[in-house]
Amino acid sequence: MLGTPVMRRGRGPQKSPTKVLTTIRLDADVIAFFRAQGTGYQSRINDALKRVKERGLTAGSTATARKRAAR
Repeated sequence: MLGTPVMRRGRGPQKSPTKVLTTIRLDADVIAFFRAQGTGYQSRINDALKRVKERGLTAGSTATARKRAAR
């Protein structure tokens, strides 16, 4: 006999959480685009947002930057 079966549900708590549970509202077409690429769409959205952050586009659009520079 192998003993009683062990039932595992979910992954359990992370040892050192690296992500924050949050809610964000995105357009339906954005969600559809990422979901159409298969599983892991939330990770792909996270990666896309990281790339934007690394480019330094957090201050606003280029049109906004041009308006500020014209002042």
